[in-house]
Amino acid sequence: MSSSDARLTLITRPGCHLCEDAKAALDRVVAVTGDRWLEKDVTDDIELEREYGDRLPVVLLDGKEHGYWRVEEDRLLRDLTTPQL
Repeated sequence: MSSSDARLTLITRPGCHLCEDAKAALDRVVAVTGDRWLEKDVTDDIELEREYGDRLPVVLLDGKEHGYWRVEEDRLLRDLTTPQL
């Protein structure tokens, strides 16, 4: 599975303590689902900084914002495992 197959993206920045918590939460979720996640640092992308910089970390599921600041693990797990209509 390549990084392009990852359904989850975590938008972060260095020194963000909530980002570290979010990484651990995503690791727990994908341990159950078998999915992958990738990290994008806003300091590497001005557009990401403009869009998400004031509410990091941000979780994207299939390219759409799923949540920010705290990962709602139960909700994310449900959304990853529920078939899309």
